[in-house]
Amino acid sequence: MTDKTYGFETLSIHAGAAPDATTGARALPIYQTTAYAFDNADHAAALFNLQTVGFIYSRLTNPTNAALETRLATLEGGRGCTVTSSGHAAQVLALFSLMSSGAQIVASSRLYGGSLQQMRNTYPKFGWKAEIVDADQPENFKRAANENTRAFFIESLANPGGVVSDLEAIARIAESVGVPLLVDNTLATPYLCKPIDYGATLIVHSTTKFLSGTGTSMGGAVVDSGKFDWTRGGKFPSLAGPEPAYHGLNFFETFGDMAYTFHSHAVGLRDLGPSQAPFNSWITMLGMETLGLRMERHCANALAVARFLETHSAVAWVNYAGLPSNKYFALAQKYLPKGAGSVFTFGVKGGYDVGVKVVDNVDLFSHLANIGDAKSLIIHPASTTHRQLTDEQRVAAGAGPDVLRLSIGIETVDDIIRDLAQALEKATV
Repeated sequence: MTDKTYGFETLSIHAGAAPDATTGARALPIYQTTAYAFDNADHAAALFNLQTVGFIYSRLTNPTNAALETRLATLEGGRGCTVTSSGHAAQVLALFSLMSSGAQIVASSRLYGGSLQQMRNTYPKFGWKAEIVDADQPENFKRAANENTRAFFIESLANPGGVVSDLEAIARIAESVGVPLLVDNTLATPYLCKPIDYGATLIVHSTTKFLSGTGTSMGGAVVDSGKFDWTRGGKFPSLAGPEPAYHGLNFFETFGDMAYTFHSHAVGLRDLGPSQAPFNSWITMLGMETLGLRMERHCANALAVARFLETHSAVAWVNYAGLPSNKYFALAQKYLPKGAGSVFTFGVKGGYDVGVKVVDNVDLFSHLANIGDAKSLIIHPASTTHRQLTDEQRVAAGAGPDVLRLSIGIETVDDIIRDLAQALEKATV
């Protein structure tokens, strides 16, 4: 089911999963096992030497996980995929093959607060440096790059502000610098945006969010385009040099456009261990069967809610890229033609205190730190997800004191609007 002539909805149901060859079971089995029997000693040796493809131990590979990896790679237009235990684990794994002590990543300031925290405070413990720049001006990436730069990192549709980055422009700069562009595509999903089509090298997902759609299963993923030349400039010795972990094996020479994916499994998952649970992969596979349908409703509902808020007397501003008044509207039309997603922010008049009162007065909305559920969700980022940042950093990330973040679900849209209306009324009386 990798035939590119199939439509997105068909692939989201069938890619990576076929009737079980032994039993005929139509549903994907959950391979809840830690290890796999070898045919003989030669077969075992060939697997451990990466001379044949198969299953050894579920920290490295698992048939249920492999089905999810195939589906994600197919939908993103990638060559390979590695699933992980969470979105944050996916970000670390994505960089693991590229970075070494002293290496730098240039990242957008418009990222999820947890990602910024990870880059500013956790990566330095690995000896990695993160240079944070304003992605609204793509040239900032070129200015920040130096001989130690190994990757650029952005979100296609940023959390929490719904900011749309100019993928093509930033990809061109990454190409000129000779480094891969990593794009977190969690909020857009491949239904709304395919960053690889615009020059991205690696795609990162929190599968916990829209891909699953149920709010039940933690997971992450890294999709490789298979298009980057890892020999460029001698910057990526783990991929295009002798790998000590495998007796000097050169992954790029041996596996070509699958080098990154093989390294992520054979070295990254083996040594770091952030493997996704097979049951979580199975739940995510079920969720992805309805991804296209859900994203259509998410986007339609979000646009209606944004239009309502834009005219509300208690609302100071709305930042939704699907509104013609939004500064990112033109970029959204280019990169997100099917819709601008369902996660966006708005500002309440009265600032922090009013924002807190709104989340305390919703009924239909759930006040929690997640996005991408079928249910509508709300949070006040300054007091929760972005509270570890300074005031200046929160404002730069689009999470100032007056900001509320919405993740619009697939309920009846009139009910969603009615709930927001009554919460705003109670918060401003």
